[in-house]
Amino acid sequence: MHKLLIIGASGGIGRRTVERALADGHAVRAVARRASAIDIDDPQLEKCDIDATDAKALRPALDGVSVVIQAIGVAPSLARTLRPVDLFSKSTAALLPEMARAGLRRLVSVTGFGAGDSRTAMSFLERTGHRALLGRAYDDKDTQEAMIRESDLDWLIVRPTILTNRPARGAYKVLLDPAEWRNGLIARADVADFLVREAVTPRHSRTTPVLTN
Repeated sequence: MHKLLIIGASGGIGRRTVERALADGHAVRAVARRASAIDIDDPQLEKCDIDATDAKALRPALDGVSVVIQAIGVAPSLARTLRPVDLFSKSTAALLPEMARAGLRRLVSVTGFGAGDSRTAMSFLERTGHRALLGRAYDDKDTQEAMIRESDLDWLIVRPTILTNRPARGAYKVLLDPAEWRNGLIARADVADFLVREAVTPRHSRTTPVLTN
């Protein structure tokens, strides 16, 4: 059994990662601004109301865990298409030195297809729509990825394609070769499955796989 720290645990991929980790018998420390609102009762779940951009507040949450899963997300909205986003970079800037302080090595971080060099795998129409809707968020994810890449951690950056709330299929594809990167659909539950597997039994290190069905 492992003890996993899941940052961004209250919704989306983070919430499903909590569920997957608990189902697999692992202990979970869930971090979110409103982690106490997570409606899961399990003796293996510890809920911590923490602002992930606050390094001092984050520090005690790293004590006693074996790996960190960073699954922070922002809900899409018109306002977010119009104003700068810095949540991803600020939370990563808080996390990385605290992981070093705690002696933690393994970081599994979720960004998305279209972040970093995966943008080049998009068609012109995909890039245009993606930029219009998510450009500011993905500018910040680009910064987040660069920070992680420059660290000396045992990191994995996971880039899921378009997310759905369908049940897990368990037959998703892990595209490591940039020549194979493509858009598609994937259930959040399948992304969670991959995150927990890589947290517990790492198979990939210092790479940026795209996940899709």
